[in-house]
Amino acid sequence: MPDAPASHLPQPRPNVAALPAYVPGARGAADAPPPVKLSSNESPHGPLPSVVGVIEDAATGIHRYPDMGASAVTARIAREVGRDPSEVVVGGGSVAVLAHILQAYTGPGDEVMFAWRSFEAYPILARIAGAEPVMVPLTAESRHDLPAMVAAITDRTRVLMLCSPNNPTGPILTQAELDSFMAQVPSRVLVVLDEAYVEYVRDPEVADGPASLDRYPNLLLLRTFSKAYGLAGLRVGYAVGPAALLAPVRACVTPFSVSGPAQAAAIASLDARDELLERAAQVVAERGRVREALIADGWSVPESQGNFVWLGVGDATADLVAHLGAAEPAILVRPFVGEGVRVTIGAPEENDALLARLATWDGPR
Repeated sequence: MPDAPASHLPQPRPNVAALPAYVPGARGAADAPPPVKLSSNESPHGPLPSVVGVIEDAATGIHRYPDMGASAVTARIAREVGRDPSEVVVGGGSVAVLAHILQAYTGPGDEVMFAWRSFEAYPILARIAGAEPVMVPLTAESRHDLPAMVAAITDRTRVLMLCSPNNPTGPILTQAELDSFMAQVPSRVLVVLDEAYVEYVRDPEVADGPASLDRYPNLLLLRTFSKAYGLAGLRVGYAVGPAALLAPVRACVTPFSVSGPAQAAAIASLDARDELLERAAQVVAERGRVREALIADGWSVPESQGNFVWLGVGDATADLVAHLGAAEPAILVRPFVGEGVRVTIGAPEENDALLARLATWDGPR
């Protein structure tokens, strides 16, 4: 067939054509020595042998469709968080679940509000749903500016995202902050509390998501198996909240989007939760060690409650990334150009390599 002029070919929706690309964590060059990969907030630990065994057993059935409603894993999650299965929706990672939430509750002319900088997928998913992202700058301490978010609510605001701990900067929302905030948010606005890193939190003042569900009928929680549970490659996430709020979300979930091995691995991981939380505790200890070493070396580092730390070097971001990658092994981190660098907490030897390389940096700290 002859080539048709571009203007005569099918065209995407304008909001989709204008989408920024999601930037994944760097992986390193195929022809280079293995890097120190601290760019994707992955667990530094491999999967538990018991979970690998369950995945292997489940793999023998991949010629069959998985349970479309993920009923067994939904029931297991519900038991874990003390809710009814009707109050849990499972999808292909928490990003997919959030996409379904926005599909269910937003469309053209609506606004989705969130702090910025926060999780990079938020503005992308809002625009895919046809809504307009509203980004409220963080405070100078890299925290949510909750009064500014309340002030930015309009008649068009439909969904409001809170990320605690905030990715990529690390601070949490306290229960007192959440209570004050929810008291000022109209009940017609759906609030989604993204707790992707909740297993790494040690601050006793943190907002208690499950307990807050009983107080706020317009609140949903978003959680994932990709971080502390070490199942990033299998894609399982979930939302928890009132059944009436989640029914439209469940209707939007792509059929069969969570594979059989992923469902089996999620259940096995919950059954091995104590062992996995011991691994999370090791990451927490390393997080404290790394942050203390950085502060002692002159860096300004917000108190992170995730499995990462934030170096807010602003305009020097690209130079710092180049410095970290200039020698072997290359140290890969997640840059946000003009703002800073997020560094995942890795294994102790990886963290040592990071600290040694950062010590030779002569730029701003």
